[in-house]
Amino acid sequence: MRRLKLFLPLGIFALLAVLLFRGLSLDPQALPSALIDRPLPAFSLPSLAGDKTLTPDGLIGEPFLLNVWATWCISCRVEHPYLQRLAAEEAVVIYGVNYKDDSAAARAWLAELGDPYVASIVDREGSLGLDLGVYGAPETYFVDADGVIRYRHVGVIDERIWTERLQPIYQQLRTEAGR
Repeated sequence: MRRLKLFLPLGIFALLAVLLFRGLSLDPQALPSALIDRPLPAFSLPSLAGDKTLTPDGLIGEPFLLNVWATWCISCRVEHPYLQRLAAEEAVVIYGVNYKDDSAAARAWLAELGDPYVASIVDREGSLGLDLGVYGAPETYFVDADGVIRYRHVGVIDERIWTERLQPIYQQLRTEAGR
């Protein structure tokens, strides 16, 4: 019994050291999503323009990015010019989810900075974000032509991340859709 008491702290230390060492090899950008290979969650929310109600059925038909953004998000402002470039120069289809934000401020923000979105979904209460498993903004979901979430990117999309990691995923979705 005395030996057990002597080696117990050493065993606990060894276990913690192994766990901490394993944590060093994890990618902090990789936040797994339970929704990968599942359809978009059901929702019926207004568009930021206020002209229609958006649902998953209204978005599907071709691959698209679903970008979660907000005016209070500093990283979203950094990401925004690159999203505009993707929409304009590479014809990437992007829908926005204006997350827990003031709609008037969001409209003013898009008027000032430009609007890369086909449409923006107003998620004032964060219900869609909750269903998607959003940790914060910006987050971007890659959705195939059938409305199935195929990939999730957490953080800013810039030229390096797009070229090295995300563009091949989007191109694969377009190829699968015959585009």
